[in-house]
Amino acid sequence: MTEIRVPTLGESVTEATIGRWFKKAGDPVAVDEPLVELETDKVTIEVPAPSAGTLSEIIAADGATVAVGALLGQITEGAGAAKPAAAPAKPAAAPAPAVATAAPAAAAKAPPADAPLAPSVRKLSAETGIDASTVPGSGKDGRVTKGDMLAAIERAASAPTPVNQPAAAVQVRAPSPADDAAREERVKMTRLRQTIARRLKDVQNTAAMLTTFNEVDMTNVMALRAHYKDAFEKKHGAKLGFMGFFTKAVVQALKDIPAVNAEIDGSDLIYKNYYHVGVAVGTDKGLVVPVVRDCDHKSISDIEKSIADFGRRARDGQLKIDEMQGGTFTITNGGIYGSLMSTPILNAPQSGILGMHKIQERPMVVGGKIEVRPMMYLALSYDHRVIDGKEAVTFLVRVKDSLEDPARLVLDL
Repeated sequence: MTEIRVPTLGESVTEATIGRWFKKAGDPVAVDEPLVELETDKVTIEVPAPSAGTLSEIIAADGATVAVGALLGQITEGAGAAKPAAAPAKPAAAPAPAVATAAPAAAAKAPPADAPLAPSVRKLSAETGIDASTVPGSGKDGRVTKGDMLAAIERAASAPTPVNQPAAAVQVRAPSPADDAAREERVKMTRLRQTIARRLKDVQNTAAMLTTFNEVDMTNVMALRAHYKDAFEKKHGAKLGFMGFFTKAVVQALKDIPAVNAEIDGSDLIYKNYYHVGVAVGTDKGLVVPVVRDCDHKSISDIEKSIADFGRRARDGQLKIDEMQGGTFTITNGGIYGSLMSTPILNAPQSGILGMHKIQERPMVVGGKIEVRPMMYLALSYDHRVIDGKEAVTFLVRVKDSLEDPARLVLDL
């Protein structure tokens, strides 16, 4: 008998929702064959069969919320019969030791009311919603340690979680008239969509968000791209788009205006001397933001290849959780859908996000004459608690200058 359990899902991810089972109880399965789809806060993953045999039992049904390590089902070798009805009582008894071990932990010394929390504890508390003041501390003078928080998270994750709990914070709509209700379709939000909704609203409630605009003449970048795109694709095996130019322009601007690459941690500002740029990618399940790391050390070709790979795997649901963490700034391109102008929302805890838009020919005054130029509106949304208006405007002008004179990107000007 082989157990199928929820795998480790990544940092700060403690539970998932059963999306759907690909097999039914009694079906034969092969090694590494996908058995069940799990939806987490960040990504959808498939759990493969750990061994060959027959799926004898499904313990966690579609829609159930399960913790990391929870038992999903069991596989018997060969064409074994389904498990006897009396056996399921065994997994149900397993949580009992956890309850027993929780009692000594509760007896630990309570932390002082004014005890400062470690940054790792504050981060875990913010990410999971567990109040650190309610966690028994095992550190010096009863302070809460990271280990105490992880233990509390594990205890909370092992407790039963109602499937409809995430929707509780969403406003319930008034019932529709009967004629309208008959023509409506009600679909349960995926865990990813619920998380997107919660995070975006949290940003609006927390950050002092503001957007500043500018426009960029894309003539020179478009000419450079048209001239080299065939040679670029032949050499690097990737198409030469605009994202490589924008990413390099953003990195140069971040170096000049470091506040845009900073974030708030309690009463501190964290200035990051590294440049991990998130690139928003739309999928049929929602928006995901894979991160291109150390963009200051990457060439335009390296960035283009990374973005193409991320985009491909995002649409196939193959992104790893750690590939969507740790970004310091985000770029989103609504122009591919035809957006002319928008106000992008911050990707917390980052302090800035750049919105690209549709390139549209417009009459512009150049050297006293009206000329038709391919123009793009740029939008920088930023957290005004971290970034002053002067810094935001200067950042956007730096990006504009680099794109209108792409030689600056090569010469690092």
